[in-house]
Amino acid sequence: MNIIVTDLTRFSNEDLVCIAGIDVKANRCIRPLPYLEKSTCKKLKLLPGAILEGKFIKSERIDRPHTEDMQYKDLVFKGPCSSEEFAGILKASTYPSINEGFENKVPVGTKVIPPEDPPSISIITLKVKPNQIEIVRSSYNPKSLRLNIQDNDGRKYSYLSITDLGFHNLAVSKQQDPNCTNELNGYILSQQEVYLRIGLGRRYKSPDNRDGFWIQINGIYTFPEFITEVRTY
Repeated sequence: MNIIVTDLTRFSNEDLVCIAGIDVKANRCIRPLPYLEKSTCKKLKLLPGAILEGKFIKSERIDRPHTEDMQYKDLVFKGPCSSEEFAGILKASTYPSINEGFENKVPVGTKVIPPEDPPSISIITLKVKPNQIEIVRSSYNPKSLRLNIQDNDGRKYSYLSITDLGFHNLAVSKQQDPNCTNELNGYILSQQEVYLRIGLGRRYKSPDNRDGFWIQINGIYTFPEFITEVRTY
């Protein structure tokens, strides 16, 4: 089976990378487990749009919302897909809004889905206009970027964690650059289309007792061009 990588995200363990991709034939999302070593991804120059071939096996126990989890064997990098192919799989997996994508289970005014009744999926694609999003730097950690979204249904989501590995690496390399976010936002505004890969993290309870599955930004993709600094090792 072949999948095209749509999500390449940083993990709490800096030595590991979480990836997810779409099986084009079935139009379903797969998250290969166990997580890949970052050194392996770097060696293969594994980036969003990469074609991976392998055997993917459903785990015996899968808990919602992370139903995309699958064990893998014999994973092989087959090279990159074309820009047209990548845009096509993003478009085919798009939902009208974050709340609708997560089965109307996102409480208004929050970015955390309660653990009692999670949705049946944990990754969706959202298409927005460039002026609907804004990248900001975390006030707590200069190595971290966040995203504000004006969603298509009118809802606003503030300060969502950007786990996209490319944007994280850029933030780390430019943590002393006060113009970094302005330059990123300016570039995004110059593009025609923006696709966001929206994910739900593993269950987490914050110090202020907000418990559940937190919305995060797994990938930010612009068309017709992309930021080369973000899609490189």
